[in-house]
Amino acid sequence: MTEKLTGLTEWFQTPPGRYLLGWEQTQFDLAVADLFGYNAMQLGLPELQTLQANRMPHRWLALPEELQSLVAQAAQAVDSNEQPQRMRVALVTDAAALPFPAASLDLVVLPHTLELSADPHQVLREVERVLVPEGRVVISGFNPGSLWGLRQGRARLSGRVGVLGTPDLFLPDAGEFIGPWRLRDWLRLLSFEVESDRFGCYRPAMTTDKWLQRMAWMDRAGARWWPIFGAVYFVVAVKRVRGMRLLGPSWKPRRVASPAPVPVANRR
Repeated sequence: MTEKLTGLTEWFQTPPGRYLLGWEQTQFDLAVADLFGYNAMQLGLPELQTLQANRMPHRWLALPEELQSLVAQAAQAVDSNEQPQRMRVALVTDAAALPFPAASLDLVVLPHTLELSADPHQVLREVERVLVPEGRVVISGFNPGSLWGLRQGRARLSGRVGVLGTPDLFLPDAGEFIGPWRLRDWLRLLSFEVESDRFGCYRPAMTTDKWLQRMAWMDRAGARWWPIFGAVYFVVAVKRVRGMRLLGPSWKPRRVASPAPVPVANRR
């Protein structure tokens, strides 16, 4: 599994990988910029700086245990001059058993973390546990219903049955795609409410910058005509707690009731 994850890390340095990371970075910046609180955590994918636009005082980058071999590489990237802005890895943890007390984090970001986990549903359970009421989780993942996902699924199926003359895997063979409809069901079962979702990266599975640039028009067309078939999806959900009532600030001035009108006797 570690070798497959390393292959995915190398794939992110290819033209389609950089294209996908560029779109996701923009979405994360927009999604977390106006989320407030004290503690935020990014779990997985050090290639993205998902919390750089957030203003919470405590922000951490955590890696799952499967990516432990990449921690040293991430640390070297921080110390190098190529990527001095990358966040340092704060801890290596089991994504299905986070070392945080209940209701202690205001924001958790999962960039492709669920599809690379052996037990993605348990990871979501842990996220629900550590989030405060009204806390947010931001998730990105590959869409199995996209052109990229269909090519990946066809290549995997052909490889299992031994068919010759089929296309190679476009993405590294790491993890399992989780459809956005399936993710919505999981979130609903855990009392999350989806605030927003969107799709992106509509260009075909090209491997060169030249052809990716030629197909740039498909991003505009896809967002308008076939929005649910983007190669990647992006979901923002909020943790709801039943029976909880949010109180306003104590310093908010109270409205003084106007005095009741007093009748005046008619004068003769």
